[in-house]
Amino acid sequence: MACLGSSRLCARAEKIRQFHRNIASTALSTRSFRSSSEQAASSTGLLRRCQNFQNEHNCRLNVARVMSSMQTQQPGSLPDYRIDPYQLLEDDLKDVYEDIKRELIGNTTNEELRTIATYYFGGQGKALRPMVAILIARAINYHKDRNGLLASQRQVAMISEMIHNASLIHDDVIDQSDFRRGKPSVNALWSQKKVTMAGDFILAVATMMIARLQSDDVTLTLSQVITDLVQGEFMQLGSKETENERFTHYLTKTYRKTASLLANSAKAVAMLSGADECLSEVAFQYGRNIGLAFQLVDDLLDFVSSSDAMGKPTAADLKLGLATAPVLFACERYPELNPMIMRRFQEPGDVEKAFELVHKSQGLEQTRFLAKKHCVEAVRLAQTLAESPYQKSLFVVSDLVINRIK
Repeated sequence: MACLGSSRLCARAEKIRQFHRNIASTALSTRSFRSSSEQAASSTGLLRRCQNFQNEHNCRLNVARVMSSMQTQQPGSLPDYRIDPYQLLEDDLKDVYEDIKRELIGNTTNEELRTIATYYFGGQGKALRPMVAILIARAINYHKDRNGLLASQRQVAMISEMIHNASLIHDDVIDQSDFRRGKPSVNALWSQKKVTMAGDFILAVATMMIARLQSDDVTLTLSQVITDLVQGEFMQLGSKETENERFTHYLTKTYRKTASLLANSAKAVAMLSGADECLSEVAFQYGRNIGLAFQLVDDLLDFVSSSDAMGKPTAADLKLGLATAPVLFACERYPELNPMIMRRFQEPGDVEKAFELVHKSQGLEQTRFLAKKHCVEAVRLAQTLAESPYQKSLFVVSDLVINRIK
């Protein structure tokens, strides 16, 4: 399993100092960024619920921070902890991919279906989603004076990776991708019909695993992820006319396609631990902020990282006609990007011109600024949990997300 190297952890402080120097002169617009109207409503509802608890002062404080997370004040610094969450969870994570493959192989006798369905479970991914789910589970278990990891919580971690990989398979069909994680994509090796059905098969096995958890609340929570994924994909097929609508559209799509899985997986493991609504919401909001930051950095790397590092062609989003955060921020300085966005960069030279304008603008710096705001908010949420190596590792995850290079 690929792991983010510990050498990067050692260089963390210098990277953050450099980041502050790079953005010292950057000013975000006074637009209030929200991931979606549903999230704002969720935070408001949580505040009402928390007020019913006499001893939930910390929870109310946390909600206030969540509701203000997208204001445009300068984000603070991330704590510096020399902990590698992957090493901390080595025993929990070491057989995750093998256990997932065992579930998939055990549910069909068709050899080709087995091959396609297990193709992306070769241990080449970051395992971010199962790592975050298990880390949240252990941090909350410790917070509630419970030892160890529940088998059901580890199942949720596996399910989260299965849903993620099923979405990658479907994305490869939709986008006609040729490479994924540095090797030929499933779409390049097998027919679209077989690949699509293999993605459906992974989701079907994942839903059976959800059913085995025998928790209605967890079933509803994890089912929401699949609903969000489909809606997010539909949103990606459309564009909005005005600049403000575009950014709201983009952030809502980003939540549904990426952050919902992390948020709801974190909430699910919290519920399995017996967490109340406030603690479950802390887990949810931590996952949401990490998920949004992860995708923002991913969109940034599409403009600055090499094809070898990313394992897929760079500027891929522009070629697919997608206007991500760097482009939307660049529009503030270069309005000529607006017609390109509306025609989805389909005219000759659009991709090259948009790529150039993004680099000439502060779009990349502003995207990283926004990603860091979400990481800082995730740290604030984690600080409401009892101190433990797992809680501190939640801080480190934020740092790994903002500083990753692939």
